[in-house]
Amino acid sequence: MKLVDSFAEFKAGKNIDRPTMMRVLEDVFRSLIKKKYGSDDNFDVIVNPQKGDLEIWRVRTIVPDGEVTDDLKEIAISEAMVIDEDSEIGSECYEQLDMEDFGRRAIMAARQTLVSRVMELEKDDVYKRYAEREGNLVIGEVNQVLKKELLIIDDATNNELLLPRTEMIKGDHFRKGDIVRSVIKKVEMKNNTPFITLSRTDPSFLQRLMEQEVPEIEDGLIAIKKIVRMPGERAKVAVESYDDRIDPVGACVGMKGSRIHGIVRELRNENIDIVNFTNNLNLYIQRSLTPAKINNIEIDEKNKKASVYLNADQLSLAIGRGGANIKLATKLTGYEIDVYRDQVGEEVDDVDLDEFKDEIEEWIIDALKNIGCDTARSVLNLSSEELIRRTDLEEETILEVIDILTKELED
Repeated sequence: MKLVDSFAEFKAGKNIDRPTMMRVLEDVFRSLIKKKYGSDDNFDVIVNPQKGDLEIWRVRTIVPDGEVTDDLKEIAISEAMVIDEDSEIGSECYEQLDMEDFGRRAIMAARQTLVSRVMELEKDDVYKRYAEREGNLVIGEVNQVLKKELLIIDDATNNELLLPRTEMIKGDHFRKGDIVRSVIKKVEMKNNTPFITLSRTDPSFLQRLMEQEVPEIEDGLIAIKKIVRMPGERAKVAVESYDDRIDPVGACVGMKGSRIHGIVRELRNENIDIVNFTNNLNLYIQRSLTPAKINNIEIDEKNKKASVYLNADQLSLAIGRGGANIKLATKLTGYEIDVYRDQVGEEVDDVDLDEFKDEIEEWIIDALKNIGCDTARSVLNLSSEELIRRTDLEEETILEVIDILTKELED
């Protein structure tokens, strides 16, 4: 019986090794035997992977006629002689069974059981293979665009993967047939079905892209110590070189930005700051606030806080658009960072914006601080047009703030 070949359609295209397939076949037919005879103890199921066939043998001890006490284990000599004319009392009788002996309905049930077992094995195999690859880069083709997610076909395995829109970068727009790069973020089983979730916003995506573009990282000469991101806006990457001859920042950026430019394009023009990692906390915090130039830093190690002092023209650089730069610097260093204008050598006839909370609403003050203006004079140093453009506040609101601050400084 070429049963293995007849069931090959269930294995086609599935990553199930032949020995496992043989075991499944044997299990299925042993279940068939149990249903018909009540036990499979006196049956041999032989699967021949080379020939692609399967044999079922019933084994019983030969006893004299009229002395059979257990039909499953014993056979009368007269019956045994029909099967094999050389049979002798006390020896074993081997009887090969045909599939027809089990009936058409039983064979159809066995066939369906085999299909189910193969599908389960396939699902387990998919889960295990992808679970081992969490955090790895995947390249696939968009197969379907849904409201909340994209269905991606993995180029390497042909499996279907999920890319939720929540894991896509702002500005990502993919259509059916587009090639997408992402990382495997999560692998889980739901209702006995593997779900592989991809991500383009996870820090590991940026790490894998850098490993591809920077050979020194792949070779272990440069280590990525930490990555923090605001996907599609800004990212900071701390790197360290294990070879004194290699500048890790320069190697990651490349000649005229050749290495980093491709990554920036892939991340929808995400601004990437590469900083040199150091155990010198003062210097590390200073580097984390790049491109701002720092005058002085006071560190409170117990409460993991840092007070950073800068010139007025550096405040907006340190804070960044929407506070992005200082937020990422805080995540990168693990220290809560507060920035202050360094008044050494500057005019002291100024007032902190927080002093105006009775006259100016707090959300307006926060909007001004987000563009680096934390004192009255720093606001008045900018034109009303510039303030409106950078804060997105209404003209009437800006003019009212300017009037309040001007009167205070005049007094």
